[in-house]
Amino acid sequence: MTTITDTKFSDIYITSEDKKAYIADRRTLNALMEFEPDDLADFCKVVEEGFDGHNTGYSINYNGILYRVEKSFGVSGEQYCARKMPHAVPGLNVLGYPPELVDFLMTLRRANGLILCAGPTGAGKTTTISSLLKEYLQIEGGFAYTIEDPTEHPLNGVYHTPTGGLGVCRQTTPLHGKWGESLKSALRSHPKYILVGEILSPDCASEVLRAATSGHLVFSTIHANNVTDAINSVVKYAAAGDMSEELAYDLFSRGMLGVLHQNLVGKGIRRPDVSYLFANPDTSHGDQVRGIIKTGNLNLGTPIETQMTRLQKGIPLFPKGD
Repeated sequence: MTTITDTKFSDIYITSEDKKAYIADRRTLNALMEFEPDDLADFCKVVEEGFDGHNTGYSINYNGILYRVEKSFGVSGEQYCARKMPHAVPGLNVLGYPPELVDFLMTLRRANGLILCAGPTGAGKTTTISSLLKEYLQIEGGFAYTIEDPTEHPLNGVYHTPTGGLGVCRQTTPLHGKWGESLKSALRSHPKYILVGEILSPDCASEVLRAATSGHLVFSTIHANNVTDAINSVVKYAAAGDMSEELAYDLFSRGMLGVLHQNLVGKGIRRPDVSYLFANPDTSHGDQVRGIIKTGNLNLGTPIETQMTRLQKGIPLFPKGD
């Protein structure tokens, strides 16, 4: 018997007019194959009933596994893409990042500011920030608040630290689709960590920048082609609302901890191809990266290359006194 749950795949595409399903054929880079599990009808029913009539992106739970669903309307009727989420949030050390990058990211767990993960659709951005938040909760504890639409990874719950302390995570969705208002509400709960699934609107960008400069550790994602584009995209979003570009660049420069850009490469088990840029978490010291971003003239190629080379060689990014 072949079932949805027991079959390995990332995305399943369903056409509503004939109830046919397709998944990657796992032999080539892009080709699909028709998928005919015994429980397809049951799965399709759950997918269709999960749509609330408003949000075309939503989550469902099928046999204990979360699926992120996107509903669209084609010329021949409704169609769905459902992405299978893992049973548990994977550890950062199994995602394929360079060990030196993982080690440095772990040093930021007590810092405040913004960790932004950028890349194209399907690059594993949300998996990265979810994994990072999980690691911090397991080591440091503290209260975490997420705002996601839809919810993807099972972060909600209690975490036990090695010292006997606790971490608590509460996952939420934006009320009435208002990301900015939801972020303001999150701040009133005084969380140490805030995870925002994706920056997609001016109010969301503005509140993320404000949260990153007010004593919180904020994680988020954005669609962008590289590190520089990611920074510019956040600023442009914020400037499209009630914030000037000058203020947005200033807040980003003061609130930034790190920006990662990634894409998944390879066949079969794909690994992240990643570039990154960090600011000194000790804001009492001068920092070239923060200075460049504040000006809005983002000539960041050399700092990115220098930082990546230093980490690869085991040289500290921010030695004491820098």
